Amino acid sequence: MKIPTHHYQCPLGRLQPTVTDLDSVKQRGWRDQNILVVNAEDKRLDYLERELVRRIGERLYGTPRTRHG
Repeated sequence: MKIPTHHYQCPLGRLQPTVTDLDSVKQRGWRDQNILVVNAEDKRLDYLERELVRRIGERLYGTPRTRHG
């Protein structure tokens, strides 16, 4: 006779963060609200596209802070 095993679910499991697919969030933002989120160093863009994104960002928000690390 096979007895099904019950898998214990830890109550702390509810507190673990869920992983968000950032590309799908960006895609929905663009399609639903015309909000574009672009990393100026995205390798999917060619040099001219990255430069255009960088210049737009600097014009709207100023020069980025340098990262330490």
